[in-house]
Amino acid sequence: MKIATFNVNGVNGRLPVLLRWLAAYKPDVACLQELKAPQEKFPEAAIQEAGYGVIWHGQKSWNGVAILARGLDPIERRRGLPGDPDDIHSRYIEALIDDVLVGCLYLPNGNPAPGPKFDYKLRWVDRLMKHAEALLKNGAPVVLAGDYNVIPTELDVYKPERWLDDALFRPEVREAFSRLVATGWTDALRALHPGERINTFWDYFRNAFERDAGLRIDHLLLSPSIAPRLIRAGVDREVRGWPKASDHAPTWIEIAGR
Repeated sequence: MKIATFNVNGVNGRLPVLLRWLAAYKPDVACLQELKAPQEKFPEAAIQEAGYGVIWHGQKSWNGVAILARGLDPIERRRGLPGDPDDIHSRYIEALIDDVLVGCLYLPNGNPAPGPKFDYKLRWVDRLMKHAEALLKNGAPVVLAGDYNVIPTELDVYKPERWLDDALFRPEVREAFSRLVATGWTDALRALHPGERINTFWDYFRNAFERDAGLRIDHLLLSPSIAPRLIRAGVDREVRGWPKASDHAPTWIEIAGR
Protein backbone atom coordinates (compact mmCIF):
# COMPACT_ATOMS: atom_id res chain seq x y z
CA MET A 1 0.00 0.00 0.00
CA LYS A 2 1.32 3.41 -0.99
CA ILE A 3 0.21 6.21 1.34
CA ALA A 4 0.99 9.82 0.44
CA THR A 5 0.51 13.23 2.00
CA PHE A 6 0.20 16.33 -0.18
CA ASN A 7 -0.49 19.93 0.82
CA VAL A 8 -2.23 20.98 -2.38
CA ASN A 9 -2.40 24.70 -1.49
CA GLY A 10 -5.89 25.11 -2.94
CA VAL A 11 -7.67 22.01 -4.21
CA ASN A 12 -9.75 23.75 -6.87
CA GLY A 13 -7.09 26.10 -8.19
CA ARG A 14 -4.58 23.27 -8.46
CA LEU A 15 -6.99 20.48 -9.39
CA PRO A 16 -5.19 19.77 -12.72
CA VAL A 17 -1.93 19.22 -10.79
CA LEU A 18 -3.65 16.93 -8.28
CA LEU A 19 -5.36 14.85 -10.99
CA ARG A 20 -2.14 14.60 -13.00
CA TRP A 21 -0.29 13.37 -9.92
CA LEU A 22 -2.97 10.82 -9.04
CA ALA A 23 -2.92 9.45 -12.59
CA ALA A 24 0.86 9.31 -12.85
CA TYR A 25 1.81 8.02 -9.39
CA LYS A 26 -1.33 6.14 -8.34
CA PRO A 27 -1.09 6.35 -4.55
CA ASP A 28 -3.45 3.95 -2.80
CA VAL A 29 -4.16 6.59 -0.16
CA ALA A 30 -3.70 10.34 -0.48
CA CYS A 31 -4.00 12.72 2.46
CA LEU A 32 -4.55 16.29 1.30
CA GLN A 33 -4.17 19.51 3.26
CA GLU A 34 -4.91 23.19 2.75
CA LEU A 35 -7.95 22.59 0.56
CA LYS A 36 -8.99 26.25 0.91
CA ALA A 37 -12.54 25.30 -0.06
CA PRO A 38 -15.82 25.14 1.85
CA GLN A 39 -17.42 21.72 2.23
CA GLU A 40 -19.82 22.18 -0.70
CA LYS A 41 -17.09 23.37 -3.11
CA PHE A 42 -14.84 20.32 -2.85
CA PRO A 43 -14.37 18.71 -6.33
CA GLU A 44 -15.83 15.35 -5.32
CA ALA A 45 -16.95 14.37 -8.83
CA ALA A 46 -13.50 14.91 -10.35
CA ILE A 47 -11.83 12.90 -7.60
CA GLN A 48 -14.28 10.04 -8.01
CA GLU A 49 -13.85 10.10 -11.78
CA ALA A 50 -10.12 9.69 -11.17
CA GLY A 51 -10.93 6.43 -9.36
CA TYR A 52 -10.83 7.54 -5.74
CA GLY A 53 -13.31 7.42 -2.92
CA VAL A 54 -12.97 10.46 -0.68
CA ILE A 55 -13.96 12.10 2.59
CA TRP A 56 -13.14 15.71 3.36
CA HIS A 57 -13.48 18.43 5.97
CA GLY A 58 -13.61 21.78 4.22
CA GLN A 59 -13.38 25.39 5.35
CA LYS A 60 -13.91 28.59 3.38
CA SER A 61 -10.65 30.23 2.25
CA TRP A 62 -8.41 28.41 4.75
CA ASN A 63 -7.32 25.01 6.03
CA GLY A 64 -9.23 21.89 4.96
CA VAL A 65 -8.19 18.22 4.89
CA ALA A 66 -9.21 15.18 2.84
CA ILE A 67 -8.45 11.47 2.58
CA LEU A 68 -8.61 9.73 -0.80
CA ALA A 69 -8.52 5.94 -1.33
CA ARG A 70 -8.01 4.36 -4.75
CA GLY A 71 -10.93 2.11 -5.62
CA LEU A 72 -12.32 2.28 -2.09
CA ASP A 73 -14.51 4.47 0.09
CA PRO A 74 -12.63 5.56 3.21
CA ILE A 75 -14.59 4.77 6.37
CA GLU A 76 -14.61 7.95 8.41
CA ARG A 77 -13.70 7.50 12.07
CA ARG A 78 -13.15 11.05 13.26
CA ARG A 79 -13.61 14.62 12.04
CA GLY A 80 -11.70 17.21 14.04
CA LEU A 81 -9.05 16.73 16.70
CA PRO A 82 -10.48 16.12 20.19
CA GLY A 83 -9.72 18.32 23.17
CA ASP A 84 -11.18 21.70 22.24
CA PRO A 85 -14.87 21.90 21.23
CA ASP A 86 -14.44 25.59 20.39
CA ASP A 87 -11.79 24.94 17.74
CA ILE A 88 -13.65 25.15 14.43
CA HIS A 89 -10.62 24.96 12.14
CA SER A 90 -10.71 22.10 9.62
CA ARG A 91 -7.36 20.52 10.39
CA TYR A 92 -7.90 16.82 11.13
CA ILE A 93 -9.79 13.89 9.64
CA GLU A 94 -9.37 10.16 10.24
CA ALA A 95 -10.46 7.10 8.26
CA LEU A 96 -10.09 3.33 8.14
CA ILE A 97 -8.73 2.03 4.83
CA ASP A 98 -8.35 -1.74 4.65
CA ASP A 99 -6.66 -2.58 7.96
CA VAL A 100 -4.93 0.80 8.39
CA LEU A 101 -6.25 3.77 10.35
CA VAL A 102 -5.12 6.94 8.59
CA GLY A 103 -5.11 10.35 10.27
CA CYS A 104 -4.70 13.35 7.97
CA LEU A 105 -3.60 16.54 9.71
CA TYR A 106 -2.73 20.13 8.97
CA LEU A 107 -0.90 21.46 12.01
CA PRO A 108 -1.05 25.25 12.53
CA ASN A 109 1.78 27.35 11.15
CA GLY A 110 2.08 29.42 14.32
CA ASN A 111 3.70 32.57 12.98
CA PRO A 112 4.37 35.17 14.17
CA ALA A 113 6.07 33.72 17.22
CA PRO A 114 5.73 34.43 20.01
CA GLY A 115 2.08 35.43 19.94
CA PRO A 116 -1.49 34.08 19.97
CA LYS A 117 -1.03 32.04 16.79
CA PHE A 118 2.04 30.36 18.25
CA ASP A 119 0.18 29.64 21.50
CA TYR A 120 -2.62 28.04 19.45
CA LYS A 121 -0.05 25.90 17.65
CA LEU A 122 1.40 24.62 20.93
CA ARG A 123 -2.08 23.82 22.27
CA TRP A 124 -2.89 21.99 19.03
CA VAL A 125 0.29 19.93 19.27
CA ASP A 126 -0.60 19.02 22.84
CA ARG A 127 -4.03 17.84 21.71
CA LEU A 128 -2.43 15.84 18.90
CA MET A 129 -0.08 14.15 21.36
CA LYS A 130 -2.96 13.13 23.61
CA HIS A 131 -4.93 11.73 20.68
CA ALA A 132 -1.83 9.95 19.36
CA GLU A 133 -1.34 8.37 22.77
CA ALA A 134 -4.92 7.08 22.70
CA LEU A 135 -4.35 5.63 19.24
CA LEU A 136 -1.24 3.79 20.44
CA LYS A 137 -3.16 2.24 23.32
CA ASN A 138 -5.60 0.81 20.81
CA GLY A 139 -2.76 -1.14 19.18
CA ALA A 140 -4.12 -0.82 15.63
CA PRO A 141 -1.88 0.00 12.65
CA VAL A 142 -2.00 3.79 12.34
CA VAL A 143 -0.42 6.34 10.00
CA LEU A 144 -0.53 10.03 10.97
CA ALA A 145 0.21 11.89 7.74
CA GLY A 146 0.19 15.54 6.90
CA ASP A 147 1.72 18.97 6.88
CA TYR A 148 3.05 19.24 10.43
CA ASN A 149 4.58 22.69 9.95
CA VAL A 150 7.50 21.40 12.02
CA ILE A 151 11.14 21.27 10.94
CA PRO A 152 12.39 18.50 13.25
CA THR A 153 16.17 19.04 13.04
CA GLU A 154 18.84 21.15 11.35
CA LEU A 155 19.18 18.39 8.74
CA ASP A 156 15.63 19.22 7.64
CA VAL A 157 16.16 22.83 6.63
CA TYR A 158 18.30 24.85 4.26
CA LYS A 159 20.42 27.31 6.28
CA PRO A 160 18.91 26.57 9.71
CA GLU A 161 20.41 29.73 11.21
CA ARG A 162 17.84 31.74 9.25
CA TRP A 163 14.92 29.88 10.87
CA LEU A 164 15.77 30.13 14.55
CA ASP A 165 12.88 32.47 15.40
CA ASP A 166 10.35 30.93 13.02
CA ALA A 167 7.40 29.02 14.51
CA LEU A 168 8.28 25.99 12.37
CA PHE A 169 11.73 25.70 13.97
CA ARG A 170 11.47 27.16 17.44
CA PRO A 171 12.82 24.90 20.23
CA GLU A 172 9.36 24.41 21.79
CA VAL A 173 7.99 23.01 18.53
CA ARG A 174 10.95 20.76 17.76
CA GLU A 175 10.95 19.44 21.32
CA ALA A 176 7.23 18.67 21.11
CA PHE A 177 7.68 16.77 17.84
CA SER A 178 10.59 14.85 19.35
CA ARG A 179 8.46 13.92 22.35
CA LEU A 180 5.65 12.75 20.06
CA VAL A 181 7.98 10.46 18.13
CA ALA A 182 9.55 9.20 21.37
CA THR A 183 6.19 7.91 22.61
CA GLY A 184 6.41 5.16 20.00
CA TRP A 185 5.91 6.66 16.56
CA THR A 186 8.32 6.18 13.64
CA ASP A 187 9.21 9.13 11.41
CA ALA A 188 9.07 7.10 8.18
CA LEU A 189 11.27 9.21 5.89
CA ARG A 190 13.94 9.69 8.51
CA ALA A 191 13.87 6.00 9.46
CA LEU A 192 14.82 4.96 5.91
CA HIS A 193 16.98 7.99 5.08
CA PRO A 194 18.72 8.79 8.38
CA GLY A 195 21.46 11.08 7.11
CA GLU A 196 19.98 12.49 3.92
CA ARG A 197 18.74 16.04 3.52
CA ILE A 198 15.24 15.69 2.10
CA ASN A 199 12.92 18.60 1.35
CA THR A 200 9.14 18.53 0.97
CA PHE A 201 8.48 22.28 0.70
CA TRP A 202 10.08 25.09 -1.29
CA ASP A 203 8.90 28.69 -1.09
CA TYR A 204 7.75 30.44 -4.26
CA PHE A 205 10.22 33.28 -3.66
CA ARG A 206 13.93 33.67 -4.49
CA ASN A 207 14.03 30.62 -6.79
CA ALA A 208 13.93 28.37 -3.74
CA PHE A 209 13.04 25.23 -5.69
CA GLU A 210 15.72 25.75 -8.31
CA ARG A 211 18.30 26.29 -5.54
CA ASP A 212 16.88 23.40 -3.48
CA ALA A 213 16.50 25.81 -0.58
CA GLY A 214 13.71 23.88 1.08
CA LEU A 215 12.35 22.36 4.25
CA ARG A 216 11.07 18.98 5.41
CA ILE A 217 7.75 19.72 7.11
CA ASP A 218 5.48 17.01 5.64
CA HIS A 219 5.72 13.84 7.70
CA LEU A 220 4.24 10.36 7.99
CA LEU A 221 4.40 8.86 11.48
CA LEU A 222 3.83 5.13 11.92
CA SER A 223 2.54 3.30 14.98
CA PRO A 224 4.58 0.33 16.28
CA SER A 225 2.16 -2.20 14.79
CA ILE A 226 2.73 -0.92 11.24
CA ALA A 227 6.31 0.41 11.35
CA PRO A 228 7.85 -3.03 10.63
CA ARG A 229 5.85 -3.12 7.38
CA LEU A 230 7.60 0.00 6.04
CA ILE A 231 9.34 -0.78 2.73
CA ARG A 232 10.07 2.53 1.03
CA ALA A 233 9.63 6.26 1.58
CA GLY A 234 10.27 9.25 -0.61
CA VAL A 235 9.17 12.55 -2.12
CA ASP A 236 7.71 13.13 -5.59
CA ARG A 237 9.99 16.13 -5.94
CA GLU A 238 9.39 16.64 -9.64
CA VAL A 239 5.74 17.51 -8.99
CA ARG A 240 6.91 20.74 -7.35
CA GLY A 241 8.37 21.76 -10.71
CA TRP A 242 5.14 21.30 -12.67
CA PRO A 243 3.29 24.41 -13.93
CA LYS A 244 1.05 26.02 -11.28
CA ALA A 245 2.29 23.54 -8.67
CA SER A 246 1.81 23.71 -4.92
CA ASP A 247 4.79 24.85 -2.88
CA HIS A 248 4.79 21.35 -1.34
CA ALA A 249 5.65 18.08 -3.05
CA PRO A 250 3.83 14.81 -2.35
CA THR A 251 5.57 12.75 0.34
CA TRP A 252 4.89 9.03 0.52
CA ILE A 253 5.56 5.63 2.04
CA GLU A 254 5.01 2.06 0.91
CA ILE A 255 3.98 -0.56 3.44
CA ALA A 256 3.81 -4.33 3.00
CA GLY A 257 0.59 -6.25 3.41
CA ARG A 258 -0.28 -8.08 6.58
